[in-house]
Amino acid sequence: MKPLKNMLFWPVLFISQTIALALLCWHLLAQVHFAYPAGYQLLDLQSHIAEFAPLNRHKDDFELATKEDHWRLFGEISDAVQNHGEGLRDIRYRLANGETTAFMHEAEIIHLQDVANVIDIFYMTGAVCWLLWLITLAIAYWQRFSLPSPRKILLGFIGSLLVLSLIIIAIGPTSVFYWLHVQIFPDEHQWFFYYQDSLMTTLMKAPDIFAFICVLLVLLLTLFWGASFWGMKTLLSKPEINAPPPAKNTRATNTKAAKKNAHPKPGQ
Repeated sequence: MKPLKNMLFWPVLFISQTIALALLCWHLLAQVHFAYPAGYQLLDLQSHIAEFAPLNRHKDDFELATKEDHWRLFGEISDAVQNHGEGLRDIRYRLANGETTAFMHEAEIIHLQDVANVIDIFYMTGAVCWLLWLITLAIAYWQRFSLPSPRKILLGFIGSLLVLSLIIIAIGPTSVFYWLHVQIFPDEHQWFFYYQDSLMTTLMKAPDIFAFICVLLVLLLTLFWGASFWGMKTLLSKPEINAPPPAKNTRATNTKAAKKNAHPKPGQ
């Protein structure tokens, strides 16, 4: 049972825990639009938009949009992809003449609908992992399993991250980013956009904004993972039972007393 537990049970528990918590982190960050205003300042997106918006071959006057407009537009995109893509065609900005126009052209809308579909799959996968995590945790509790030592878990966790990071660095983060897009999105759908062809890409300074969001996710996931590990360790820790004091050897004591009485001291 122990080899099976080490090779199958604990990996299933920790993998499902990590994916479940990743979903939680994603959902929480989505509620604040992935801290876009902070990323906007950090990545100097205002200067980036001012440089490339006038060069756009499909849309006019976006360079006139304010910082608040940029934040609103990203928020509306975030809300739409979180809501199965509903509302993507309704995202608009104001032109110089006061009229409003659609923020994105058709290829951008199709791409973001694909993104929304992937997010839907992520939510379904995360929900399954939440259920699997709770089931395995309940089994561990009722079977009185003890968690592996924190040292072993951290070594495995850090080792996996290190190997993954080295692979990404060796291949190149941009190459990995593009490869994932090729694997995930339909072949006939455009997913790469030059800044001059996409206000969506210009607004996000892609892929820079995704690196910023990834850092936020990793930091939040690390916090939640550590807290949940402490909670599991507390739940699965076996209570210490105080051993009763050793019983006195009454037979030996009585024999010793009898011998003492059998040889009285002089004068008695």
